[in-house]
Amino acid sequence: MSKQELAVKVQLVEIDEDNLSQRIDNFLMTKLKGVPKSMIYRIVRKGEVRVNKKRIKPEYKLQIGDIVRIPPVRVSEASDDRAPSPKLSRVSQLENRIVYEDKHLIALNKPSGIAVHGGSGVDYGVIEAMRSLRPQQKFLELVHRLDKETSGILLIAKKRSALKNLHDQLRYKKMQKDYLALVRGEWQKNVKQVNAPLLKMTLKSGERIVRVNAEGKASQTRFKIVQKFQGATLVKASPLTGRTHQIRVHCQHAGHPIACDEKYSEQKFDDSMRAQGLRRLFLHAEQLQFTHPDTEERMTVRSEPDEELVNLLNALKKV
Repeated sequence: MSKQELAVKVQLVEIDEDNLSQRIDNFLMTKLKGVPKSMIYRIVRKGEVRVNKKRIKPEYKLQIGDIVRIPPVRVSEASDDRAPSPKLSRVSQLENRIVYEDKHLIALNKPSGIAVHGGSGVDYGVIEAMRSLRPQQKFLELVHRLDKETSGILLIAKKRSALKNLHDQLRYKKMQKDYLALVRGEWQKNVKQVNAPLLKMTLKSGERIVRVNAEGKASQTRFKIVQKFQGATLVKASPLTGRTHQIRVHCQHAGHPIACDEKYSEQKFDDSMRAQGLRRLFLHAEQLQFTHPDTEERMTVRSEPDEELVNLLNALKKV
């Protein structure tokens, strides 16, 4: 057997505090350096990776005391399945979009069109790109998520203790997120909060969507009118819960879908917005308020909407 074909032995790793709450896929990428991400997802999907002798999904979050079984991975297999590296232009622009950084965390203005992390069908995301930019940084983990087409403030923890602290703030509703959304029609002043349970569903086509459903999880979003235009309204949306696609589905449920939302919007409205130059979902995470995990100072980080969104608003003012 050649050196290239040698397989590593099965590893059994017990999780301690350093890896608490880390996603299993990210943990494996650290343990199996040089192994393509596509292969890591494959061995998880096939059940070759086990936690406490059970199959898990890539998004499983590790707990103290978990025993992770990491299977043998042949170097020859890995070398034949190399995942493409992040495109340099997209990676380098993330450095320019950092709005705040210290030794505990990074806040950046995520561009629309890039996922927060890689996965099925996605070569790389923000977190993989940041790790490639900061190879000397031992710990980098997402604090929360943004949809691929949503832009705006995204927090990344640089220490395990910071990640745990910020996750606790999310869990106990100590972190406030404010988004800007351009929606169809005239938002009524009396609609200040939408309370509608949300349920994840999979269509026959395989597409995953979220619907308002009595069997779903309780979900609340506050809304405030920022500016009215002819046929559209700019609103501030502040989610009180953190469900998938929450703001997008709550806007649709209220009768005011967000502009250019491929899953939940309305064709005629989207066409009128595209005629004004919009080519992306008009949802931007403008502001995030939280308590600093080390100094305990109350912080506010903001990001201005990208030029495309600003240009659209200026065009609507002239109509």
